[in-house]
Amino acid sequence: MDYTLADTFKHLRSLALQLTAEQAGIIDPTFEVIMETGYPEAVVTLVALSDGTASLYFSNGGGIIGAGQHERPAVAARSLAAFAAHNLGHLVDTVDYPLPEPGHTRFYVLTSDGVLTADAPEIELVENRHVLSPLFYTAQELITEIRESDEARQ
Repeated sequence: MDYTLADTFKHLRSLALQLTAEQAGIIDPTFEVIMETGYPEAVVTLVALSDGTASLYFSNGGGIIGAGQHERPAVAARSLAAFAAHNLGHLVDTVDYPLPEPGHTRFYVLTSDGVLTADAPEIELVENRHVLSPLFYTAQELITEIRESDEARQ
């Protein structure tokens, strides 16, 4: 994986992975979902908090920060965090945060008990052949809301 990582991406990713519920002012036990998909040229990172905060950013620079200020992305972010809480049994504890390989999607779910993760080939998720496919599609709904909100704003 020879991704070019923009400094802003590295900083935002680090902040997202180290966030605590207390720092965010959130009382939900499952309070953040990060979904990262590896492509040959970059990693796309989606961040959703249970308070409706949502952002989408790219490892080679750029992104959409603060999308949760708009109603539809905020609702979708809250839904993703709530849905992730029902999928914790399909994830494992982690203290390491590697980027996904190209063609893979990695989930990080931050809870009051620690960080959980899972990695899957994107094609298995897309074709609904993986236990986390529903979580993947819930995250895709948030990405759609972020993009549509951003396009409407421009």
